[in-house]
Amino acid sequence: MHLLDANVLIRADADFYPLDRIPQFWDWLIEKGGDGDVKIPAEIHAEIAAGNDPLADRVADSDVKSALLLDGSPDPALVQRALDNGYQAQHPGFNDGELIKIGRDAFLVAYGLADAERVIVTREVSKRTKRLGASKLPDACDDCGVSWTTDYEMYRLLDFNLTGR
Repeated sequence: MHLLDANVLIRADADFYPLDRIPQFWDWLIEKGGDGDVKIPAEIHAEIAAGNDPLADRVADSDVKSALLLDGSPDPALVQRALDNGYQAQHPGFNDGELIKIGRDAFLVAYGLADAERVIVTREVSKRTKRLGASKLPDACDDCGVSWTTDYEMYRLLDFNLTGR
């Protein structure tokens, strides 16, 4: 199962597969969600749905939400493990300000920790830094032993195409 970071959908709509121009992508995504191949954790869904744009409206649609939303809640111990190993390991002493910078990424890592069959999908790229709270999602996944991939790799693996084959 592939778990999507918010930036995958936000950038898909803004840059590559606009809702109003390439609906085939969004239909495919919903189909993959219904099949259980692609899901969005509630925390990530809320981040996208909080917007004031067509993408927010789309993900808030009850049928879309039903197809894409991951069942379950995060295990608080796994969220803490994600913070400890994926973020604080390089940057001990987080305060609330640094936690805000991480956003909901620690939840995404925690969902990956909960099941080794899950793969986090993100457009972020690794960027190791010494600055507090600046680790990227791929780095946190690596540090926690969670599989991750890019959106384009997921599209290849799940055979997205516009030819209808």
